Amino acid sequence: MNIQLVQGNGIPVYLQIVNQVKYLISSGRLQKDHELPAIRVLAEAILVNPNTVAKAYRELEVAGWVIKRAGAGTFVSGEASPLNKLSQEKIIRQSISAVLVEAKQMNISLPEIKDLVDEEHHKLQINQA
Repeated sequence: MNIQLVQGNGIPVYLQIVNQVKYLISSGRLQKDHELPAIRVLAEAILVNPNTVAKAYRELEVAGWVIKRAGAGTFVSGEASPLNKLSQEKIIRQSISAVLVEAKQMNISLPEIKDLVDEEHHKLQINQA
């Protein structure tokens, strides 16, 4: 499971995890009964406190996206409805807004931001190939 965190963007880390797991499920990348990484394993992989991952998993469980099976782990429930286009756009807009605020504070122009987005997109395409 590939979780990419952006530090200092105004979106709490646990919420970034929640949003990305929701996206992975709604896009079909994580299917029903797929096991999520153990809390400690994910925390070590993305370099956050295990309590942060636990909070994200709890929120996902309460919302019906995942279920915990005693002694077995956390699994995609298949019960949550996929994110609709508006929900997906809302998540992306929050991230974009946070980036724009940071860029403004650093005097980075919109064309420079677009170039950075293109570079990062290219890197992701290479990594996923």
